[in-house]
Amino acid sequence: MTPLHASLRPLGWDEAWGRELLACDAEAVPGRVLLHHGAALVLALPEGPETIMFTRRLRPAPTVGDWIAVVDGEAVAVLPRRSLLRRRSAHGDGEQALGANIDVVLLVCGLDRPIKDGRIQRGTAIAHDAGARPVVVLTKARRPGSVDATSAVAEVREAHPGVEVLVASVKEGEGLEALRTVIGDRTVTLLGESGAGKSSIVNALLGAEVAATGEVRVGDAKGRHTTTSRELHLLPGGGVLIDSPGIRAVGLVAEVEAVAETFTDVDEVAETCRFADCQHEGQPGCAVGAGLADGTLSPDRVEAWRRLREEAADSSASRPRWTPPPPRARRRA
Repeated sequence: MTPLHASLRPLGWDEAWGRELLACDAEAVPGRVLLHHGAALVLALPEGPETIMFTRRLRPAPTVGDWIAVVDGEAVAVLPRRSLLRRRSAHGDGEQALGANIDVVLLVCGLDRPIKDGRIQRGTAIAHDAGARPVVVLTKARRPGSVDATSAVAEVREAHPGVEVLVASVKEGEGLEALRTVIGDRTVTLLGESGAGKSSIVNALLGAEVAATGEVRVGDAKGRHTTTSRELHLLPGGGVLIDSPGIRAVGLVAEVEAVAETFTDVDEVAETCRFADCQHEGQPGCAVGAGLADGTLSPDRVEAWRRLREEAADSSASRPRWTPPPPRARRRA
C-alpha cells in the first residue's frame, strides 16, 4: 500500500512519491530537504522538521527540494527527481544544483535597472531544461526612477514570446495575488540578481520577515547578497517556495531541446530549412536566413538562439545527460 504521510501533502507529497518510496525501501519514511548544512540536512519529516547528519554518501548529492528516504534516522537515498534546476558552476566547469522538484521558476527583474534580455533567455532555458514553467516578474513598479511598467511588460512580451509576465510592487501590495495564483500548490523558486526584489517577495508571500532585505546602491542599482543559502519554505496560502541567493551570472547548463523551447519562434523556422544539417550561415534553402532577410525574425533573437545553442551543446558534450522521469510523474502547471 502506498504510504499516505498526509502531514507532508502541503509540501508536495503525493501518491506517486509514495510509490517511489516503496520501491526504494518499504521501511523508509520520506523527508523533504528544507536546508542543506554541508554535513547535515534539515528535513521536513512526517512528525516535523529534523536535522539528519550524513552517515553515508548519497548519489545524487541531495539539494534543497529533494525528497529523501529515511530509515532509522539515517538518510539512505534520494528519491528520483521530477525536475532539477541547475546552472554552470560559478567556479568553472561542472554544474551547480539550484533546487529539485520545482514546478515554476519566477525570473525576477527590477524596473529600477535595465532589463537584460540575456538573463531572461538563460533563466527561461534552464527552467525549460528542468521541466518547469518560467514566469517573468517585474518588481519595484512604483519606485521613483523605475521605468513605466506598462511599457516594460509590452517590451518583455515582444522580446520573449510565450513567456508569462507579471508586475509587482511589494511595498504597495500590488501583484501579490497574481503571484499566489501562479504558485497555487506548486513548488516555485526565484532567480534574479541581487537587489532585484526577491527577498521582499519572499517576505510578502510568507507574511513574515524571514529573508533579509538590503539597500540598493543608487549609482548602479546593485544590491547586496542578503540571502546567503537556499532554503525551502511552506507558504501560508499553499505552495512551496525555495529562496536562494542572488546570482550574478546564469551560466547555462541545459540540453539543446531546452533552448529550442525557449526560442520556439526561431526554432520552428529552422525546422523548415532545406537541409536537416543546415548551419544557418548562408546555406542554400536556409529558412532562418530568409526570415532575417524579410524581417520575420529578429537579428538579436536569432543571434541569442545561436549563442545559447552552442553553449548548451558544449555543456552537454562534457557531462552525462540528465533525463527527467516519464510525464505521469511530473507536476506541471
